[in-house]
Amino acid sequence: MTLDATDKKLLYLLQTDCKKTTKELSLKLNLSVTAVYERIKKLEREGIIDKYVVLLNHSKIDKGFVVFCHLKLVQHTKEFIDTFEKQVVQLKEVLECHHVSGDYDYILKIVVKDMEAYRTFLVTKLTTLEHIGSTHSTFMISEVKNSTVVEV
Repeated sequence: MTLDATDKKLLYLLQTDCKKTTKELSLKLNLSVTAVYERIKKLEREGIIDKYVVLLNHSKIDKGFVVFCHLKLVQHTKEFIDTFEKQVVQLKEVLECHHVSGDYDYILKIVVKDMEAYRTFLVTKLTTLEHIGSTHSTFMISEVKNSTVVEV
């Protein structure tokens, strides 16, 4: 699907506030409510709009301690990778898991209450997963930028 300028503007508006009504969007885009509705449905059908979510303030729900954990597997076999990935997606503390190149195999973004909670998570959950060779944890001092808006 080729996106025109109106689609791009619509996607930007939805990414910044997806609770805007089709009427509000139509006023910003100079389109009819029906035209906006049809564009949104098409973007959803095409898979460009994947889902709608609510972003929480982590510190207000006692999950303000953010850790980036670099992780190495003991081997890079398909079996070890598949097993690790199936297990890590089950950990609710892990918000993101990226298979990466370089010195480590994966980078995890983990949120917990505090250092004690992270230690408990590390000892009782993360390091009990199969095929982990080593971990290296980096703790967030402050968040300079965190955006979910993708420029199209």
